[in-house]
Amino acid sequence: MTKLQHLYRHFGQSPWLDNLTRASLRDGTLERMVANGVRGVTANPTIFARSIIGSHDYDEQFSELIDAGRSVEEAYWELVISDASQALTVLRPVFDRGDCVDGFVSVEVSPALAHDAPGTTTAARWLRGRIAQPNLLAKIPATAEGVTAIETLTAEGSSINVTLLFSLSRYAQVIEAYLSGLEKFTANGGDPSTVSSVASFFVSRVDTEVDRRLEALGTDEALALRGHAAVAQAKLAYRFFTNEFSTARWHRLARMGADVQRPLWASTSTKNPKDNDTRSVEELIGPDTVTTLPEATIAAFEDHGTMACTVDTGLPEAVEVMVRLAAAGIDMTAVGRTLEDNGIAGFDKAYEDVLAKLTHLAAAPQTRGQTSAKGSPDASRRRSHTRRG
Repeated sequence: MTKLQHLYRHFGQSPWLDNLTRASLRDGTLERMVANGVRGVTANPTIFARSIIGSHDYDEQFSELIDAGRSVEEAYWELVISDASQALTVLRPVFDRGDCVDGFVSVEVSPALAHDAPGTTTAARWLRGRIAQPNLLAKIPATAEGVTAIETLTAEGSSINVTLLFSLSRYAQVIEAYLSGLEKFTANGGDPSTVSSVASFFVSRVDTEVDRRLEALGTDEALALRGHAAVAQAKLAYRFFTNEFSTARWHRLARMGADVQRPLWASTSTKNPKDNDTRSVEELIGPDTVTTLPEATIAAFEDHGTMACTVDTGLPEAVEVMVRLAAAGIDMTAVGRTLEDNGIAGFDKAYEDVLAKLTHLAAAPQTRGQTSAKGSPDASRRRSHTRRG
């Protein structure tokens, strides 16, 4: 039994792969990883951009789409949909065997819509219609506008992966959106057992930003707190999750067949080279959770990771860390806003970069399949963005 299989069977935690490439679909790598315990796949604009820009695996399909009259952006989404559809087929047996708990593939809507609730709602509906498979999760960022879209879509029976979640205050809004959406869905006769959701709480990115602020303060107390914020906040998020899904309000929905919105630990790869490379996985193991891991973290965890139920331990210490951070002048809600903005900006840049690369290929058909996979030119295409006012 692999350690990933052990995580699920003995600790109730579902390991998902945090990557998706056409190469892994073609050579059977994803199938082998699923056989070894991977129970889902997440992707985002950065992952797709890296896969498309970094290989020639997409050139033939892209050329056919452009020759058929598709725009560059339309062609991009066809490339994404092709990969997602194949991955959904690979994961479908996991979905069917596991009572629809796992076997999901997550695909993010355009990052340009992060602050556009109606646009996000429309994009998620389109994605759901275009990929008509029950194990698809539409990824929506946990911006204020995204939370509005999440409630609307849940009320329509859509399954959502809430991403870019960085603070406890926003997490409370995300859970409320899920519960309110389910209540509206069931009030209109919907079957809540057909709705799934995860809330992707980021880990290592939090430490990166908090540690930067602590180092700027430079006091002994501040420096002693480095590397402790992310896991402490995640443990408190899990406590909040267990409380919110133990209320009479929730039990009414559960009796109708609703599933909890599981916390998903994202950004589990270690950003600080001085840290244990499996720490973010090892310290957040527990039931009704998902952990997402890139290939390198999976290899490290299988090699030397340790397993114990840890997500609900050390809560007094986690509370103390948060109190000490506040006393040092670290506002975790402000940290969350910064990371949310940075995350959206990063996804937006990746999206623009891949469209720029594809625009270059479309303009030079004789070089398709022969161009270097490194870098990308400036995009001539410009889009209007809905930004936070």
